[in-house]
Amino acid sequence: MSDPGEIYLLECLKSFKGIKSTTEKAIIQIKDEEWHWSSDPESNSVAIILRHISGNLRSRFTDFLTTDGEKPDRNRDAEFVDSGISREVLLSEWETSWKILFDTLGQLTSASLTQTVYIRNEPHTVIRALQRQLVHYAYHSGQIVYLCKQIRAGNFKSLTIPRGASGDFLHSPPTSAT
Repeated sequence: MSDPGEIYLLECLKSFKGIKSTTEKAIIQIKDEEWHWSSDPESNSVAIILRHISGNLRSRFTDFLTTDGEKPDRNRDAEFVDSGISREVLLSEWETSWKILFDTLGQLTSASLTQTVYIRNEPHTVIRALQRQLVHYAYHSGQIVYLCKQIRAGNFKSLTIPRGASGDFLHSPPTSAT
């Protein structure tokens, strides 16, 4: 593959999948009742952040090339109210929303990248819109990982190289890029 646009789309797909995977590796470590914990009334719980990401994914990537990324039926403010929704419902919304993104990415071509799309009536190239969402979801994924680490304290299984183990990875043979 030598088309830079196709390479970019593949790298976006890998990055989005990585964000989803990292988040899932963190949330699997907390109990159902811990999904709703927050440090104070002004802070978000894991449940709230998951709901927000899901709502954002659905809104931004449904009819991505043809409609504004802020859909009229989205109630963003409601995403930030923890209504005690169950893990099962949250995960169902999560999976459905990510599927919308991945299906949309699968339909994009190199020629799509310079098209204009809108988010809240603001024009973006497809490239800019994808970058905007990558940064947004990475930000919230980091929040979720941090919350899960706080909740599990010393019982959180590291998602990267654990503290004090960097030396174990210094002289490892390179892995092939996939």
